[in-house]
Amino acid sequence: MIDYPFDRVPAEGEAVEIAEGVLWMRLPLPMALDHVNAYALREDDGWTIVDTGFDTGRARAIWGRLRAGPLSGLPVRRVIGTHHHPDHIGLAGWFMQSDDADLMMSRTAWLMARMLQLDVQDLPPARSVEFWRRAGMPPEMLQQRMEQRPYNSADVVHPLPLGFLRVHEGQVVRFGGRNWRVALGDGHAPRHATFWSLDDRLVIGGDQLLPSISPNLGVYPTEPDADPVGEWLESCHRLSELAKPDQLVLPGHKLPFTGLPTRLRQLADNHHGALERMAEALSAKPRTAVGCFDILFKRRIAAMEFGLALVEAVAHINHLRKKGIVRAVGETDGAVLWGA
Repeated sequence: MIDYPFDRVPAEGEAVEIAEGVLWMRLPLPMALDHVNAYALREDDGWTIVDTGFDTGRARAIWGRLRAGPLSGLPVRRVIGTHHHPDHIGLAGWFMQSDDADLMMSRTAWLMARMLQLDVQDLPPARSVEFWRRAGMPPEMLQQRMEQRPYNSADVVHPLPLGFLRVHEGQVVRFGGRNWRVALGDGHAPRHATFWSLDDRLVIGGDQLLPSISPNLGVYPTEPDADPVGEWLESCHRLSELAKPDQLVLPGHKLPFTGLPTRLRQLADNHHGALERMAEALSAKPRTAVGCFDILFKRRIAAMEFGLALVEAVAHINHLRKKGIVRAVGETDGAVLWGA
């Protein structure tokens, strides 16, 4: 059973202590998922921070209040980035510059974060446009996106200075007065780091271990043949070997929770069910990836969500294709039709 031990969400600029020396905080996001969790773990001479939020004026101001209040004016000695996504790594470079903090994350996550922060585009490249077209993006939306500045990581991620501390699978690291086993996951983000306390029942889950929502599993123009759904399912199976019902999981979004074995089964079953629905629908009638939205999500997709829905639909098509269940059977207006 999944349980939520804390019913009070930390207010902006405040923190909730959820274990000895462990503070839970929230930073705002300008999207449907309107927050990201951050955690501060007490050290002898300061704090270790897990994830940071976007680099915005509002987020910096919130961190200023947190530093003066719950963090008692003590310096940030280490920043842990669970993965490379901007809402988790946006202010890591800022802390590195302001406090001379170390940055700890997996090598792949650091390379991804730094590469994306340096890659600024004024208009979408031709490969992105073709990727969207082949997936079935409506022509009017495609034309609109071709003329707009795309989302750039640099807009919300502070420059990352050279140098980081690498974590790897099975490593034991110490911070916050505890020893932690590192376990890496894939699917939502490559080499996403989770941390499993060897001294109590805490687990730092990032976006790999979320309680009430499923993280986006997306395929992008940078790696159009990727299979994040397969990687996700494998990660859920592997991490389930470490999961115990009484562990308190500190997720990247939503509420800290217990009942991780149940939640890992749910996270895997969610995609198994989606794959079965898509396979059945495509055996009856060929569709584009975008044409699978109703089957995959079972609800209407708003314009704000369209990009994330598209990359997730392509991810499920890729997994079915790699399993030999579907193949390309034709085209319509430049978009690939997939069928059994």
